[in-house]
Order: sequence, then structure tokens, then C-alpha cells
Amino acid sequence: MTDTQFIEIVNDRENNLKNISLKIPKNKLTVFTGVSGSGKSSIVFDTIAQEAGRQLNSTYNSFTRLYLPKYKRPDVDEIHNLSTAIIIDQKPLGGNARSTLGTISDISPLFRILFSRFGRPKYGNASNSFSFNDPEGMCPQCEGIGRSYVVKLDAALDYEKSIKDGAVLLPGYSNNSFYLNTLLKFGSFDNDKPVKDFTDDEMESLLYGEGKITVDYKGSSMQTNYEGIIKKFYRTNIQENKTMSDGARKKIEKFAKMSTCTMCRGTRFNSNVLESRINGYNIFDLTNMQLDVLLKTLDEFTDERMSSLISNLKERIDSLINIGLDYLSLTRETSTLSGGESQRVKTVKYLSNSLTDLIYILDEPSTGLHPRDVHRLNELLLKLRNNGNTVLVVEHDPDVIKIADFIVDVGPRAGIHGGQIQFTGNYEDLLKSKTLTGECLLNELPMNKKPRAADKFISSSKSSLHNLKNIQLNIPTGLFTVITGVAGSGKSTLVEQVFAKENPDAIVIDQSPLHANSRSNSATYTGAMNDIRKLFALENNVEDSLFSYNSKGACPNCNGKGVIELNMSFMDNSEIECPVCLGGRFDPEVLQFKYKNKNIVEVMDLTIEEAVEFFDDVKIKSKLKKIQNVGLDYLTLGQSLSTISGGESQRLKIAKELSKKGNIFILDEPTTGLHVSDTENMIRIINDLVTKGNTVVVIEHNVDVMRSADWIIDIGPDGGSRGGEIIYQGPVNGLITNKRSVTAKYI
Repeated sequence: MTDTQFIEIVNDRENNLKNISLKIPKNKLTVFTGVSGSGKSSIVFDTIAQEAGRQLNSTYNSFTRLYLPKYKRPDVDEIHNLSTAIIIDQKPLGGNARSTLGTISDISPLFRILFSRFGRPKYGNASNSFSFNDPEGMCPQCEGIGRSYVVKLDAALDYEKSIKDGAVLLPGYSNNSFYLNTLLKFGSFDNDKPVKDFTDDEMESLLYGEGKITVDYKGSSMQTNYEGIIKKFYRTNIQENKTMSDGARKKIEKFAKMSTCTMCRGTRFNSNVLESRINGYNIFDLTNMQLDVLLKTLDEFTDERMSSLISNLKERIDSLINIGLDYLSLTRETSTLSGGESQRVKTVKYLSNSLTDLIYILDEPSTGLHPRDVHRLNELLLKLRNNGNTVLVVEHDPDVIKIADFIVDVGPRAGIHGGQIQFTGNYEDLLKSKTLTGECLLNELPMNKKPRAADKFISSSKSSLHNLKNIQLNIPTGLFTVITGVAGSGKSTLVEQVFAKENPDAIVIDQSPLHANSRSNSATYTGAMNDIRKLFALENNVEDSLFSYNSKGACPNCNGKGVIELNMSFMDNSEIECPVCLGGRFDPEVLQFKYKNKNIVEVMDLTIEEAVEFFDDVKIKSKLKKIQNVGLDYLTLGQSLSTISGGESQRLKIAKELSKKGNIFILDEPTTGLHVSDTENMIRIINDLVTKGNTVVVIEHNVDVMRSADWIIDIGPDGGSRGGEIIYQGPVNGLITNKRSVTAKYI
């Protein structure tokens, strides 16, 4: 019999795990630590989450399972005492332009009920009348989006020409076209006069006029309606084209740009909704307030009849404020939230439910948080646990590791050098454990005592975008500069939306996916694969396309995918390993060709570390050593890029750029996903880039990275409307005494 107070894993061999067995206490907060690639995710995501999902799915009938996520059985002997697992990941909430923080957090529906009952003058019969996603409530021009296309007149008209000579550049007005004939027949402007000389009335008729006309076209005379060129452009390209393809959008954007809707001025609502008020506020006034301001404003709503609604609203808004999102408003589109912000919003949603005995799994929830705000995250994790749940967290932040009830340290290193349990126990014992994690937690990097001198600067123009207070960024050239500040202070706005746009040659390396499909791998991404194919071809005197599973070398049964999908009729479609190539993707005929006694499949199974030793070719070695240099030597040559994390993607991008000189690099939180022992290596990589003559700008919350910089720019003092100022810029040691800086307290 197993002890039901523990999740018990017996002989786990998933990915790089070395047949490990582990007991994890239930209803506790357990943090998994270890270097990137050590096997943490293999335990938490690929074993516990996969098996919990698979077993839950098996309780449904075969038809329902068609519509559920697909889970595979992990390579483990036994798992005991699992509960339903919920993964709270950092994938952005996404959604379309109609999805806002208010709609995703279920706060907007409460405001809709409030205004449908108490708004004056009363409007509509139900709460949907106050929804910008409903025809009853939406602005008729932008249909609740808040933005609409505005025609760029300079792109639509050649002002030097007359109508007859082709002044109208919009689609459909070519010589002898029907549209052009309608213009020539309208008669409210001079067809032979250059458009630049049109009177206001003539221009109004050309752009927006309407009326009935008779047109002679292709030998016949017909009556038709005249429409001004802008009215016709909207009707034919936008109003009648609701589901727009990328091609259609590109065609439109040549002549029009998306701007704030001129009718609703970006509020998304129609005039009836905006006229209905409570205490002088309409629904947009309230939902557009910063959350902390909104909470105070709701104190003015003292009518007893609305007390339960106001109480419910305050509770939900307060929970968003308590996790450090006080600088957001409910009108903020979910597609613009960062991964860390998205994860915290999801966590708050789960806190409000009354389900217990669940397993909550969080992947690096401290990402994007300033050291000041980590305690708010910790309170959230402890609340999830105190509600009667098991909380499993993969994390590198020392302040999160510190609050764990139980710690599992995986290692000792990455890939084939990892996959073993190094330590289990509490934080105090981890510090004494002599493990890599334990020793690194006791060390902190010193302040940079010899920063490079700043003499020349690259400056952005002054900006008031979003919450910026008319500030400009001055980046010293040839230095390692760190941009700091609490979440929402304006760092990304100033660096990525202002500075980077004004310096389009700057190389921005963020954590967005590599746009990789299942056929892309680390060898194809770095370009080493072309050289590997040539080596095989030369050695065997055959064409190199034989050594590509995207070309002639593909397995004929699975077309180079390595798996085939079985259509099980009314049961789940199931992916199984291809029985012909055994998952290797290549035509078995290709495997007869070898290089240094290995066939192409065996070579693709080598880790980067092994491949550097295996190949003698200088070009291949050089490309692979760049990946090794950024700490990704545990990846295999053939590992699909669609399986790697955001932090790993970012480091692969850095590896590709390592040999460049004389560029501006912008790195967005490069320590994400990095163990404390790897942070030092990342700082070395940044310094190497600077030594080669590059200017490196790093947006970062990691205190060790801040201490190592030549120059630091602190933005704040707080988030949202209380941010957007430059608090300090200069050498790092000068920040320590700055009284206004939140960062100074932690550095």
C-alpha cells in the first residue's frame, strides 16, 4: 500500500531521467530546482501533468475524447495518488481584439449588470446592452473594436494629377474601369483639374459624395449609385470583408491605417451606453481607470441597493492589485499582456473557485517580476496551497524557493549529465546540502567595480507613449546597460516600442517562439545541418538531399514526420511511432550511408556537446560551439524547436548572433529559465558581445545582472500612472543612494 499523503513516482525514465523514484507531499508547496535541462520539467510536466491528464481523459467516452487535449503515457513504471492537474503556464492569454482584462477576469459582466440596473438614463433591457461585444452595446462604426481603418489620402490620391489622368490610386479605378467611369459622370468636380486645386466642396464630393447617375459602360447605358471613393473603399474592402485574409489585410494597409475610431473615440461603446451614468461615471470611465484608482472610486458607490455588486467587484479588483497588476486597467487587451502578467491573471481566476485537492503546476511564475513584487506572488502560491491543493512550482528565484514546504533539486547538470535527484527537503537543509543549487544560493555576484566609461550616447526622441512622462532613452555606446524598474513602469515601452523602432537596425532578442515547426531543429536553425549533409554526401558519393527528411531522404511512410496518425473513427486520433523509420524520420535505405561509423539518425541523436567532439569540420564545430557557449549543449541536434522553452529560444537566438560586431543588441530578461549557476555564464556572454564592439541593452529584474552592468537606467518609481520617469541613469554604484528608486533597496 502506498501512503496517500504523497504523489509517488516509481522508476521514471521520461526524457533524460535516470530511472528516478520520488515521493512528493500532497497539500504542500513543492518547488523543483536545478539547471536548465536537468529534468525538472520532465518530472512535473512530462510525467505528473501528462499522466494526470491522460487518466482524467480516460473517464470520458470516446466521442468526448475527440475534443480533448491529447496526452501520452509517460515512460514510468508507476504513479500513485494523482489528482486532477491544472497547468498555469506563461503562454500569453492571447485572444483577439475583443478580449480584455475585464472580460477574461469576469469583472466586466459585473459592471454590465451594475449599469443595466442602476445606470441613468436607463438603456436596454439586459446587461448585454452594456457589452461592446454585443450589437446592442457596440459602436456601430468600429463594431466594438475601438479602432477602425482610416484611409491615408496621400496613398489614395496623386494630387498632381486630374481624375481623368489617374489621380485615384485606390484599387478598381484603373483606366476605362467601371469605378472610374462613375467618377467621370458624377459632375460635382472638374475631371480635368489637378486634385490639389479642388475646392473643399469638390474634395467632399470626391471622397464622400453620393447620388444617382447614368453611366455608359462597355456599350450599354445603366443607372447606378455614385459613392465617394472613401465610402466605396470602406464598403467593399472592410464592411463586406469581415473575415480578412492576410493578403486582403496587406492590400488594405497599403491605403489605410488602423486608428482610434472617430465615432466612439476608442471607447468601443455606442452613444446610448456612454450617456448612461452612475455617480457621473459611464461604464467606460470606470473600466478605463487604473485598477488601484478604480478601487478607490468604487468607495463613492454607497447606494445600499448596489452594495452586493460593489462588494463583489472590489474583491475581484483587489485580488488583481494584490498580485502586482495595480497599474493595468480593465480595458487592457489580453493580447498585449506579457507571459508573466498572463500567468498571474490565470492564477487569480483559480483562486476564486472553491475546488480543492487539485494539483496546480506553475512554470517560473516569478518571470517578469521585480524583486519587490515576488512576495505578492509568494502569498498567491501559499493561498492556493491553503485552499487544500498541492502546488508544484518549477522555479529559479531564491525568494520563491525559500517559502517552499518541500524542495526537489534535480541535476547535477543538464541533458545526459542530469536526470538525477540531488536533494529533497526544506530550504535550510538545501543550503547545507553541498549541491550546485545549495552552494549558488549562498553566493551573490559582487558589484562591478570597474565599469566601462560612457562617452558617446544613442538617444531616442522624447516620448509620452502609454505611461511615459515625456522621457528619452540615452544609451551609452559600447557598454553593457541594464534597464530596471518594477513591472508596468514603462521599461518595455521605452526600450522596445520607442528606442528599437527609432533604431530599426537594433537586434531585439526576446523570448518569443522561433516560429519553428516540428521539422525545425537546432542543427537547421544554426545552419550546421547543410554542412552535415554535405559531409555525408561527400563521404558516400551521393547527393546531399538524401540526408534531409524534408527532401529525398524522408521516410516514405510518414513523409519525414517520424510519427503517423491513426484515424480511430469515433475514438481519439492517435499518433504512433512510424513502424518503418522507428521515429527516425529518414528512409531506412539512407541508413546504409555512414560518416565516421554513424548513420544520419545516430548523428541527429547526438547532443550538441557530443557533436562538437564528433565532428572535425571547422565550420560545423564553430556553429555548434556557439550553442554550447550559451549553455544549451544538452539539446540534441535533431530536437524539434517546437519543444523548447522561451528562455531556451532566446539563448538560441543569442548563439546565432554571437559573432556580430558593431551592433545594438536589446535583450529582454535573458535570465528567464536560468539556474543561479548559469546567470554568471549569461553575464559573460553579454560582456563578450560588448568586448567585440557591440552595445548591449538588457531589460532585467535579476539583481546579479544589475550589479554586473557598466551602466544602469532605473525607470519608475512605480507602475502604471505612477511610473514612466527616469529615476536614475549612470554607473551602478550610484543607484544605491537614490531615495526614489525601488530597485536601489535590492541591489
